[in-house]
Amino acid sequence: MKNALSVDLECWYSPELLIKYLPETFKCQAIEANNKLLELLNKYNTKVTFFVLGNIAENNPDYIKMLHEEGHEICSHSYTHDTLHRLGKNQFEEELKKSTNLIKSITHEQPLGFRAPTFSVDQSTSWVFELLKKYGYKYDSSIFPFKTGLYGVPKAQLAPYKPNVEDISKHDPEGDIIEFPMTVIRIWKNIPIAGGFYLRALPLWFLNSAISQVNKTRPAIIYIHPWETFKETPRLKVPPHIKFQTYYGINSSLSKLESLLKNFKFAPIREVLNL
Repeated sequence: MKNALSVDLECWYSPELLIKYLPETFKCQAIEANNKLLELLNKYNTKVTFFVLGNIAENNPDYIKMLHEEGHEICSHSYTHDTLHRLGKNQFEEELKKSTNLIKSITHEQPLGFRAPTFSVDQSTSWVFELLKKYGYKYDSSIFPFKTGLYGVPKAQLAPYKPNVEDISKHDPEGDIIEFPMTVIRIWKNIPIAGGFYLRALPLWFLNSAISQVNKTRPAIIYIHPWETFKETPRLKVPPHIKFQTYYGINSSLSKLESLLKNFKFAPIREVLNL
């Protein structure tokens, strides 16, 4: 079965957990970090979906054009990395509009997919689906069927579905936007295996087993941030629990991802969803 692989192209300081610990000056490093990841993808001739922050696209249009010309799917990760909760509907619409127009000006294509910063689509931000339809989007990949302190819709569907705006955990056959939720495996409760921290923290044998199990009924989706695979990512002085969530496993994540590329088939989301 073909699975989806996605990259959230953002800076190392984008995570919500780091906001109040940032130094006065810092360098983004998104492109340098992504180049290492790109080498690995090229080695296995794997095309993926890049969810690109608008401010990175604006500052690096030639780089985004190169990714597109190499066959990767370019989609929106909003313009800044503010959550939908902080932005509110009106301000988010401005960010989405700006991000969409930037991507279209670079790729000369309508972006089909969107991923909210920090997976910030839940019932309180269900207005996002109306706006995605308005700006020409076909799918979203922001719902996590697992609850944390930052995000999650624990009762959401596990396979791609069309959310009902009255209850986004339920399928609406008449819905306009396809949701490709983050992959979890059901073991008494939902266990996330979709990537990011979970890719870094979980043992490789478990990830291989879990994806194989998921593939019996549906495609999996893996997400990664370039800074999570980059050994030169700056380490801030933060409380131990934030240090663990943010930096654990960075030095080994690229080799772990390579093992998954060897064992499973991956493609851009649009291809997995047949769009």
